[in-house]
Amino acid sequence: MEIRSLAGIGHGKIFAAFSRAFADYEMQLDSIQFAAMLRRRGFDPELSFAAFDGEEIVAFTLNGIGRYGGLPTAYDTGTGTVKEYRGRGLATAIFEYSLPYLRGTGIRQYLLEVLQHNTKAVSVYRNLGFGVTREFNYFRQENAAVRNDVPDHGGRFTVRPIDPANPGAVAGFRDFRPSWQNSTESVRRAAADFVGLGAFRGEVLAGYCIFEPASGDVAQLAVDRPFRRQGAASLLLREILRLNRCDGIKVINTETSSLSVTGFLESKNILPAGRQFEMVRTI
Repeated sequence: MEIRSLAGIGHGKIFAAFSRAFADYEMQLDSIQFAAMLRRRGFDPELSFAAFDGEEIVAFTLNGIGRYGGLPTAYDTGTGTVKEYRGRGLATAIFEYSLPYLRGTGIRQYLLEVLQHNTKAVSVYRNLGFGVTREFNYFRQENAAVRNDVPDHGGRFTVRPIDPANPGAVAGFRDFRPSWQNSTESVRRAAADFVGLGAFRGEVLAGYCIFEPASGDVAQLAVDRPFRRQGAASLLLREILRLNRCDGIKVINTETSSLSVTGFLESKNILPAGRQFEMVRTI
């Protein structure tokens, strides 16, 4: 077997390998959804690597490249191994092979998220020198099961579109920094896939959300502190559900320490489906 870059490898071949590697997972992506995920996460084929058995991809790491926390960063967009090739240490070999190439382009750190219940993967990453930086919840619910009774505040807020790629000065609205896939940089990479909505008090932006109607994925949702508990987030959620083209809604990577976000989502019957670690290694 040979490890080499995915530069020049067609989308169809990469998608076929991804589908084989994740065939036993509950969540499945079609080719269009896979392309949207790669676009959003900043996939760079020249700095992504795979193990080839002949010309067949049998294990891979798809890397997104960008900035995170002010540093040039590589992000694990997807690591997988075809079932028949598992247990051979291919993922670790690919990662170690990639490090000189990443360093050579000025990348300073490697970032990933891993399900907390995947203890084997967590152990592998710890052994590779990764440390936990944050813990995330992820939430899912079917649209029909969401309870969203919008309080009547006499038309206190109006909801209208905003530019998802340039939502305005909203960093102060948030209780935590968005994860890689939910960052404004990621939204800008795939701005055409997103809808931005603002809740306004007159002409003042009181709250906002950015979501992906094709997947039901809410990337960002926040209300400025002076306007909280007045119905702005509920109005935004109502519009999300109206525009959603997916059967369900999901909110991935909210910090477990953010009780306000957790409390709001649970009050709407959007329930936690699991937890992830955010892990980083300096390279």
